[in-house]
Amino acid sequence: MADIEKVWLTNPSRRAALARMTGLMATSPVAAAIAQPDPRPISEHRRALSLAEMQTCFDFEPLFFGNVTRSVYDYTAHGDGSEFTLRRNRQAYDWVDILASRAPVPTSQVDLSSEFLGLKLKFPIIVGPTSGQGALHPDAEIGMFKAATAASNTLMMLSAVSTMPISQVAPASPGGTLWAQHYPQESLVSTQATLDRYQNAGAKGIIVTIDQQASYYERDLQDRNFGGRVLSQGGRGAGGGGGSGVPTPGIVTGASRYRISGGRLWYTWQYIDACRKMVQGPLLLKGIMDPEDARLAIEHGADAIIVSNHGGRSMDYGPSTLEVLPDIVTAVSGRIPILFDSGIRRGADIFKALALGANGVNLGRAARWGLAAFGSAGAQRVIEMMQQELVQVAAAAGCAKLSDINKTKVRAHFV
Repeated sequence: MADIEKVWLTNPSRRAALARMTGLMATSPVAAAIAQPDPRPISEHRRALSLAEMQTCFDFEPLFFGNVTRSVYDYTAHGDGSEFTLRRNRQAYDWVDILASRAPVPTSQVDLSSEFLGLKLKFPIIVGPTSGQGALHPDAEIGMFKAATAASNTLMMLSAVSTMPISQVAPASPGGTLWAQHYPQESLVSTQATLDRYQNAGAKGIIVTIDQQASYYERDLQDRNFGGRVLSQGGRGAGGGGGSGVPTPGIVTGASRYRISGGRLWYTWQYIDACRKMVQGPLLLKGIMDPEDARLAIEHGADAIIVSNHGGRSMDYGPSTLEVLPDIVTAVSGRIPILFDSGIRRGADIFKALALGANGVNLGRAARWGLAAFGSAGAQRVIEMMQQELVQVAAAAGCAKLSDINKTKVRAHFV
């Protein structure tokens, strides 16, 4: 061995390097796997909260996220374009103060029951139409309907793009109340067939959604179009109160790749006139964001309207639903009931919408979180949480009944 090699073997720097490498190997995952055959390293362990430990609806979202694929999660979570309107829907609740009452009432004295288009509601809360629930949990729409019925017989609106046909959902919860959503179809023959199917299956009310004109979901495009493979963006939106099923694979080019569909951008009031003749019970129009549209809805036979921007999915850079609600309430002037949706996460959010003039609210994403996290029991828990949170806020604000919740209880400072 050459002298230089002997020096290298006994060099302190080499010994220090070997010691550091030995330490590194001892702490590496490879070495740990060799030394410890346990197939479940502690670094991979997590404890999810149980249903009994859920405290607010926000507790359900992480479990929803963990239980579904990313594309399914993003399909529920996304908004149109940059998602400005999606964020604004939530921010708007921060711009409305609930005024403290000098005379709060005990929660035991709060009765928020009401009548809505002939239905007796214990709480002014409805499960709105959201699509593709079979991708969230095997209980799917049947589970959501059972949850709504179990939670004080809450009205549920079935999505036009349900993963289960209404003929299976309607009889699954005896005693429950199910209405159905309809997306406009240019063919009146097809429209008649669809509405007849809903009504023959037991839907007592029909909701025509008119706000999904065009949508561009960047989050979906990013998730699904990497790698040169373009996937279909599906039909209409979902989550914040309505929409279509989870997108399905398929080669799509041109405008359809960006969800600009020829099946939209044509809706007319004449179509609503035609639907009015086909619907035997209540006809609701969902997607009203303008006072003049609210007045026209009444003229064309709507029994109620839903102030909604599809949970931020119908048009980016629009106002929040809470901001436009007061002007729409003024335009309607009590002639028909007004429902409200988009961004609701707390009982306090519901209280603010009611105080600004809504007669009731629709839950969208929040109910989906519950279903994906724990199935039907989770959805029921979310609905009941919202009900009890609303009671607590009403009691603190001195409101013993629904009519006590009015604009004198809040102060809005929209920006």
